[in-house]
Amino acid sequence: MPKIVSYRREGPALIVEIDNPPLNVSSQAVRAGLVEAFEAAARSDAMAIILRGAGRAFMAGADIAEFDLDALPRPDPNAVHALIEQSHIPVVALLHGAVLGGGLELALACHGRVADPAARLGLPEVKLGVIPGSGGTQRLPRLIGPAPALDMMLSGRAVDATEALALGLVDRLADADATHAAFMLACDLARAGAPWPQAARMAMADDTGEVAAARRANLPDPARGGMAAHAIVDCVEAGARQSFEAALDFERDAFERCKASAASRALRHLFFAEREAARIPGLPPHVQARAIESVGIIGAGTMGSGIAMCFADAGIPVTMVDAAAAGLDRGLDLVARHYAAAAAKGRIAPAEAEARRDRIVGTLDDRDIADCDLVIEAAFEDMDVKRAICARLGEICKPEAIVATNTSSLDVNLLAEASGRAGSFVGMHFFSPANIMKLLEIVRGDDTDPNVLATVLALAKRIGKVPVVSGVCFGFIGNRMLEGYLRETEALLLEGASPAQIDKAVEAAGMAMGPCRMIDLAGVDVAAKVVLEQEKSGILPPDPDYRMVVRRLFDLGRLGQKSGSGYYHYDGRVPVEDPAVAEISRQLAADHNITQRTDIADAEIVERCLLPLVNEGARILDEGIAYRPGDVDLVWVNGYGFPSYLGGPMHMAEAMGHDRIVDRLSHYAAARGNRFGYWTPSGWFNLQAIDADPALN
Repeated sequence: MPKIVSYRREGPALIVEIDNPPLNVSSQAVRAGLVEAFEAAARSDAMAIILRGAGRAFMAGADIAEFDLDALPRPDPNAVHALIEQSHIPVVALLHGAVLGGGLELALACHGRVADPAARLGLPEVKLGVIPGSGGTQRLPRLIGPAPALDMMLSGRAVDATEALALGLVDRLADADATHAAFMLACDLARAGAPWPQAARMAMADDTGEVAAARRANLPDPARGGMAAHAIVDCVEAGARQSFEAALDFERDAFERCKASAASRALRHLFFAEREAARIPGLPPHVQARAIESVGIIGAGTMGSGIAMCFADAGIPVTMVDAAAAGLDRGLDLVARHYAAAAAKGRIAPAEAEARRDRIVGTLDDRDIADCDLVIEAAFEDMDVKRAICARLGEICKPEAIVATNTSSLDVNLLAEASGRAGSFVGMHFFSPANIMKLLEIVRGDDTDPNVLATVLALAKRIGKVPVVSGVCFGFIGNRMLEGYLRETEALLLEGASPAQIDKAVEAAGMAMGPCRMIDLAGVDVAAKVVLEQEKSGILPPDPDYRMVVRRLFDLGRLGQKSGSGYYHYDGRVPVEDPAVAEISRQLAADHNITQRTDIADAEIVERCLLPLVNEGARILDEGIAYRPGDVDLVWVNGYGFPSYLGGPMHMAEAMGHDRIVDRLSHYAAARGNRFGYWTPSGWFNLQAIDADPALN
């Protein structure tokens, strides 16, 4: 069995290689292997040491599982870095693939760095609610300056090798023989003589304090997920005031505080949930995915054109179909304007923008998609319309093609049946704007073939989405949970709360956007049609008060931002409180014998909006619609603006305590009545209590 860290002599150089697949993360075994290798190197007469990673990456970071331990297993990364820095032989890191987190910190301890042109270098720890904890906040600003170092660490952004060279983060780019390039740099260092370059011994720039203060002014609140960002700035400032060794201790203390925070636990939960979401129970481990080299889209509206851009951005050609020439022209124009704007803002090169635009072609003849490997219908949310389209696609698509529906709530099994090819049918629920939002809900029909599911999961990663698999029910995971959230929003409006009060309370609790602003942005008509479709499908609860506000706004033509009024009146895109909405709510309350009141507190608003959402998530888990709580959390964080620093609704519920959730649900059942079972706690909470109590197992 090969060693995780090996070392061997190649001519005048000693090659130290990390081989901890798949991405050489820095585990205790890797660190111990590095200590052994560099202690052996201290006894060597080699001219140079080249440190490299086997396989796909130099090192993609730390072993995140170690974060849950009380103490980091020895040897400490800082001890490894000190051993490298003190080497009597120059050490050059040969960088390729991912050079992230602990991997970049390791490279920064070397005396020189040579990068493959395709390498990506970064310190993304802030995305896990922690800071670089092994010298990253100290060596990086010394090497490249405080401003670019803080930009990298506060954003978590990785830079490519060309940018890293320009910043001074790497010394050279590798040619065809990367090992030779690293050796030549080491030779140049050796000829220059000791001491070798050490980032640790470089001085912080004189303006470090001013740069840090300017960055701090724009950081998020520590209580709302900004703790790690503030700690990064504090550490850089400490490096300018203290010795390197004292600043390392300061950094490690800050790392430990961040690691213990609720925000970091939540973000680490999401990190592991995203990896777990691709593991589908019952899916054969080696199922063969189908090749997807061309995509057809039915519908050139905002959603259809956004979906088309997802695939064009990934290099996949798209044929977009619309029944009307005017609609097709609008869709193609939207695509062209999007790419022109991206090029004008410098997000992509003009040539690349043109190439992406040219990958999308339009047609009025649906037979032009007959040879596509995947065809997605993106028509508006009407079961009769979608069934007719799916039946047509079943007739014209090639036998091996996958047919998908972008429905946000409708029965995928009925649409699969209409297609006549249920095995090759799947739901692909994109979120608007489709080319920007990360979430893709993949709806597994009763008859969806395993290789179809595997294909769409792999394709989601290819187009940069976070895929979550859902079973079939009205609304799937996200929109089914949204119903209770919006139901209570409207109940609060009828009882006398204003849209602004509700939105302010929910946003203060962490949501990116309150429910009334959210519906106005998405379209009151879209939200109302979901309710009407439930009524049409016979699944609307027998509740005369159910979501009556959104239906009345729709009837009045108040469609949200696009019409200038919805729950708010709009001055451009700025929401302004509208007395007409209060009057609409008052009239509806009177019609339905609902007493309005003036004592609705923000705490009540938050509980009444979020508790039904959590409870419905528990019911979804109880029914097997979602496989894991983490899947539910991924949907809400990536698709609905739930704050990542709270980890998603199910993680938040666990942090609150399931007993507390059940108690508050029971409180509202007693206080408000529970005629329709809205406040009945899911049995899933009881199952979790049984699983958690050894005495009950």
